[in-house]
Amino acid sequence: MINLSTMIAAIIILLLSFINEGCAAGSCSLDTINIGTQRSGREIGGQPEWNVQVINNCDCPQKQIILSCQGFQTIEPVDPSILSKQRDNCLLINGGIVQPGSSVSFSYAWDPPVIMLPRFSVSLCPT
Repeated sequence: MINLSTMIAAIIILLLSFINEGCAAGSCSLDTINIGTQRSGREIGGQPEWNVQVINNCDCPQKQIILSCQGFQTIEPVDPSILSKQRDNCLLINGGIVQPGSSVSFSYAWDPPVIMLPRFSVSLCPT
C-alpha cells in the first residue's frame, strides 16, 4: 500500500514536470510564431500589395526571429529595421524582442505572394 506522503510527492513531481514542459530549457517551438498574409486590395506599380503579420503566441518573449522568405521580392520598400533579407532568410526587427501576444507587421507588393514560415527564434523563458 502506498502511503500518503509518497503519493503527494509523486503528484508534486508530476505537476513540476508539466510546468517545465511548457518552457523546456527556456524554449518555445516554432509553432508559436504565426504568420498571416492577406491581400490589402491595393496595387503598387501594378503589383498586388500584401499585409503580413507575425505574431508571437508563445508565453515568453522571443528574439532573433528568422523567417524563410525564398524568392521574396517587392517593389514597395520594406523598412529594413522591420524585415531584412539575407539570402533565403528574413530577419525580423533586427533580431529584437517580440513580446508574448505581440505582433510585427509590414507590407510588400509582388505577385505571387511569398509563403513565409518561421525558421528560427530564441525564446526568453525564465529557466
